[in-house]
Amino acid sequence: MHLLERLKTTKRAGWCRFGIQNGESISDHMYRMSIFTMMAPKDVTDGLNVLHCCRMALIHDMAEALVGDITPVDNVSKAEKSRREADTMDYICTNLLGKFNGGLNGQDIRAIWQEYEDSVTKESVFVHDIDKVELISQMVEYERELKCEKDLGEFTWVSLKIQGEAVKGWADQLLRERQLMWQEHGKEPTWAKDTEPVEKAT
Repeated sequence: MHLLERLKTTKRAGWCRFGIQNGESISDHMYRMSIFTMMAPKDVTDGLNVLHCCRMALIHDMAEALVGDITPVDNVSKAEKSRREADTMDYICTNLLGKFNGGLNGQDIRAIWQEYEDSVTKESVFVHDIDKVELISQMVEYERELKCEKDLGEFTWVSLKIQGEAVKGWADQLLRERQLMWQEHGKEPTWAKDTEPVEKAT
């Protein structure tokens, strides 16, 4: 629990890069993801194990308690990011939790984290979508709070990676809301290219 406290105090790196003061923490992001998941309409979650999705939302960034919030623009490859996070989850789930309840809790958490990383099951695909729409929500909220003095359009690319039609619709609504907000300030927002930011070579 003391280790996980770092999730409450470590800020999300993307917002820090733009100078957002008092930005959200990693745990702030995971908490609202779980609420998004829990409150999703029945027609969206039909056929999904919603409780499992909520647990996944609360676990998926747990490794960042030690490795930090590594973003696509950092000097870390996807393979290296994955290795660091997997090693951290092994440490948390085996070294720290291995002697608790016969190690079953640790095994369960590790399996859910891996399911999210593999992104094959319908629950993991849904939670990946929720991860992206939560980011878009936060982007729009920061721009509104700052009265469009900061343009965070770099993050709009994530909307193109959303797979589910319903969540894609939520993202589209948020982006329309963003467009109108900027127009009200007499400005035109920027939009990211249709591809994810290219990771830097290590």
